[in-house]
Amino acid sequence: MASTLVVFLCAVFAGFSGTAAQTTYFPDSENVYHLFTRQNPSISQPMILGFPTLIGANFDPARRTVLIIHGWDSDAVSAFNRALVPSIIAAADVNLIAVDWSAGASTTDYNVLVSHNVPLCAESVARFIAWLNLETGATIDQYHIIGFEVGAHLGGIVGRNLNREIPFITALAPTRHGFNTTNQFFSTDGRYTEAVHTDVFGSGVHEPVAHSDFYPNGGFFQPGCEIIDWECNRDRSFLYFAESIVSGGFTASRCEADFDSEIVLPTNCDPDDTLPMGGLTDKTGHWGFFSVPVNAQSPFSQG
Repeated sequence: MASTLVVFLCAVFAGFSGTAAQTTYFPDSENVYHLFTRQNPSISQPMILGFPTLIGANFDPARRTVLIIHGWDSDAVSAFNRALVPSIIAAADVNLIAVDWSAGASTTDYNVLVSHNVPLCAESVARFIAWLNLETGATIDQYHIIGFEVGAHLGGIVGRNLNREIPFITALAPTRHGFNTTNQFFSTDGRYTEAVHTDVFGSGVHEPVAHSDFYPNGGFFQPGCEIIDWECNRDRSFLYFAESIVSGGFTASRCEADFDSEIVLPTNCDPDDTLPMGGLTDKTGHWGFFSVPVNAQSPFSQG
């Protein structure tokens, strides 16, 4: 099914994914929201803010809605989306919306990306959610946002623009470069927030940013990746997350955070105090700093 999905994704997104760099970005009209459900698991139904005729019959306001948000210099057919779309649809009967903000993410000017396009896009995604709820009768209580890399911060800002009422926000490998107290992911951006840190020695944030922060292999040098292959280390965050959705596993041990070191890493972990990493169900009421053992290849979970 996965190989078929990739073919269909590439075909259906060909007309919707912007790849040229640009400095002028109008997310209300340029963002495309690709809806997948179990009624259309392989071919997306594109939606655009302000066009109710595009919502269609496959969106069910009674179901939970999961939004996934890709990162920098990426689009709707990114490896992140290709990993998460089939996993989520197989695991749960939800409205899955892949946010294609490639018109803003494709800029080659990183400063423009983080200081302008990310917060601008987040405001627009929040407007889209409010508009979709108004049109369909869906409610904010049904949403889960999953963001990757700069998209992790974007997802947090979406939550902030919706009065921090999103029940569950997941940040996968949130990047640290260029993000500060005005545009970064915070634990308070949703009712429950979770972060997975896999490249703290590369571009990733190493400080805890969520209610629950998970550090596979201690957060650095993921097994099976070359030491300086930061992209491999970063991408493991969504591969682990996709596996957690389908098969569970990834038992994490609660640790202390060593804030005295230059890079914050888990220490003094307790194997008897555990919490599962990932999945589509929030863990409201839980919090902490966790280390997760992982394998070098799929299946990555050690249970």
